[in-house]
Amino acid sequence: MRILKYQLFLFLLIGLFSCTEEDTVPELEGIPAPSNISALFTIASDNSGDVTILPDGQGVTQYTVFFGDGSEESVELQPGESAEHTYTEGTYTVAIDAMGVNGKVTSYTQDLTVAFEAPQNLEVTIVPVPGDPFSIDVAATAELETFFEVFFGETPDEEPVAFMEGETIRHTYSATGEYVVRVVARSGGTGSAEATDTVTIANPLLLPIDFEDPTQEYVFSNFGGATSTVIDNPDMSAANPSSRVAQLNKMDGSEVWAGSFLELGEPVDFASAQKIAIKTWAPEAGIDILLKVENAANPDLFHEVIMQNTVANEWEELVFDFSEADFANDYNRVVVFFKFGTAGAGEDYYFDDIEVTDGSAELVFPVDFENANINYSFEGFGNAGASVVANPDMTAPNESANVVEFIKAEGSETWGGVFFDMSNPIDFSTQKKVRMKVWAPAADVQVLLKFENLGNGDIFIERPVQNTVANQWEELEFDFTDADFSNEYQRVVLFFDFGNAGTGEAYYFDDIQLVE
Repeated sequence: MRILKYQLFLFLLIGLFSCTEEDTVPELEGIPAPSNISALFTIASDNSGDVTILPDGQGVTQYTVFFGDGSEESVELQPGESAEHTYTEGTYTVAIDAMGVNGKVTSYTQDLTVAFEAPQNLEVTIVPVPGDPFSIDVAATAELETFFEVFFGETPDEEPVAFMEGETIRHTYSATGEYVVRVVARSGGTGSAEATDTVTIANPLLLPIDFEDPTQEYVFSNFGGATSTVIDNPDMSAANPSSRVAQLNKMDGSEVWAGSFLELGEPVDFASAQKIAIKTWAPEAGIDILLKVENAANPDLFHEVIMQNTVANEWEELVFDFSEADFANDYNRVVVFFKFGTAGAGEDYYFDDIEVTDGSAELVFPVDFENANINYSFEGFGNAGASVVANPDMTAPNESANVVEFIKAEGSETWGGVFFDMSNPIDFSTQKKVRMKVWAPAADVQVLLKFENLGNGDIFIERPVQNTVANQWEELEFDFTDADFSNEYQRVVLFFDFGNAGTGEAYYFDDIQLVE
């Protein structure tokens, strides 16, 4: 009878999709049979033996439930519907046939215990969800139980969540705090068994810190006349496009050692890396920025590193080397000082993205070849090569310390050049022009700038520009406004005196940046 019923269902379904000659019968055979079939049993706690059966699954159009008590009775249900059946005390195997849109059937069985005694030996397991401080997983086992209910303790009028033995129920809390979780094991009688446990939902502050988490309280402790708060980023640039940053204000007349600290939920993990990177912004260059880690219980256990920033009114990443710290100590406090050693004058400083690092930094625009923590790796071709060197002509418009020297060896190919790869695809969404400072031994040299797709070098955009002066720095602009930006470009390729063979001459370039 069951087979005949499913065949009739399939014939009716095919007829539905073939009502007219113009209709096209869907490809149904490729649709898989229903999956993840389960059932929730709930029982009235009045010794009546009345059980509600709610089947569930994926890809199901109809359920047939067989009650497993020796009767021939069964019931057909649509998804979301439940069946009620009265049992005497005992253990039963409930069978469910779940049918899909193409008539394929998945059969499933689940044991049902009907008892009028109270459940016994209730055991509840509550575990935190790794990587999610606001969520817990709850499971339970008991004898003589039919189902469980769990109350998570978040609201006074909370509706319980019902679940079966073998299931795990996940709950996410909306705020930190302590909550009483109550699990009740139900049978068919008026008695029940229950267990409670208190869970603490905390959101400890851990590295890395980016000040973007709306559920996190960034609590600063301030001293010496400094005050730190989290604010909107006042300078959202390529060097730091994040929305939220920390602002440190040194009030007028503040102490020379004024600063702020954040207390972490656990000690800094220096096991695999011993440096800390932090993005900073200051109104002047060349100031002392001190980063300190200390033990919260004993501040006399600390290690500190001083660095100087190199730019004014811009974001830059500084990497502080803590490799000489005593790692037998726990350091769970991060302390920041700006313009250490000088009294405050009411100025504002900013910092962001505090993280432990091995010291290598991402290569992103703008590129000035000054960051000692970036591995500027060049690949040459056609008998050309490049490397970072000291600036041989520190004059305007390029007085920076480091530049790239590009050598076209004697007899190198006319297309000899070099390339380097950015850490991520270049963002041309708002800026589609590129400026670069160049130095050449002659004027009217063709400089070709090319951007390639990292996975396919045949996908590229390029622009040639001629320089105008010899033996001087000048800034050239390459206009990619009308280029095809439907592809990603991550490789930067450079050619000097493109189209001519090399004679051993040296060229230089520096300060590559996107502009509008």
